[in-house]
Amino acid sequence: MVVAKAWVLKKHFDGFPKTSDFDLKKIELPDLKDGGEQKLLLASVFLSVDPYMRPYSRRDMKEGDIMIGTQVARIVESKNPAFAVGAFVVSDRGWRTHFISDGKDLQLLPSNWPESLPRSLALGTVGMPGLTAYFGLLEVCKMKPGETVLVNAAAGAVGSVVGQLAKIGGCKVVGCAGSDDKVAYLKKLGFDEAFNYKTVKSLDEALRKASPDGYDCFFDNVGGEFASVAINQMKKYGRIAVCGAISQYNDSVPQKGPYVQIPMIFKELRMEGFIVSRWNNRREEGVKALLKWVMEGKVKYYEQVTEGFENMPMAFIGMLKGENTGKAVVKV
Repeated sequence: MVVAKAWVLKKHFDGFPKTSDFDLKKIELPDLKDGGEQKLLLASVFLSVDPYMRPYSRRDMKEGDIMIGTQVARIVESKNPAFAVGAFVVSDRGWRTHFISDGKDLQLLPSNWPESLPRSLALGTVGMPGLTAYFGLLEVCKMKPGETVLVNAAAGAVGSVVGQLAKIGGCKVVGCAGSDDKVAYLKKLGFDEAFNYKTVKSLDEALRKASPDGYDCFFDNVGGEFASVAINQMKKYGRIAVCGAISQYNDSVPQKGPYVQIPMIFKELRMEGFIVSRWNNRREEGVKALLKWVMEGKVKYYEQVTEGFENMPMAFIGMLKGENTGKAVVKV
């Protein structure tokens, strides 16, 4: 019998999450039986911590539920011929070390995944964040060569891929992040312009200086005040992909901000919120493209790896505070 460890949501977050909001539980897993639904035993190898977990926990979870999230897991025992022991999969089974599956909720890593590439990338650049960048740029922003793309939280898991894909697509890219180290990282990734939004005297001036003609596409991961300022610098017929609003996730009292209607009308802007699962039927296309670019060195990656399953809450809280560059993952 395997005893799994799992982090549960002890108490719904009030403002910023605290380690005391989580509880570590042990769960005894039954042995696999022939002919039953429980055909696979898996062990988590890497787990993801992502900004979406903060608002989704309030919307989708009850206190006492296992914390939501995705892992790369290895098949330890199999009674399903479609899944060999030792194979690696991506699954959405939350913050747990081991679990049992019938295989329907598992996605095998691509067969051409090179040994030299960390499998944790299936949670980042070649996973949900990378796909968010891919479909957000291609389908929502509909970027075209020669356009100017603005992305905030640009050193994060999604933003860093957005900037690189926009460069591959022949665009000028402006990114902003919350530290000088992150800005240096963006320059290394090939961003044309990058600045630290925390240290500029005026966000409006910094955006204007980075692209005096304005912006065709704005990939927004932050929301709040940043979005209110940036919307006024969009070009006519500009497109805004609303991916996240991390500046607002931990607010106890909702922010009140300037309203978007006047710049949207005068500039005839298109603003669209999206969730990457809309393109689940094209997941294979996106993964294939991202994996190819990573293997060719056209898309670079950086991972903030926290060691130890017991440190999941700490890694999650650190990510929400912006302590990570690139993708934050936990190695079990």
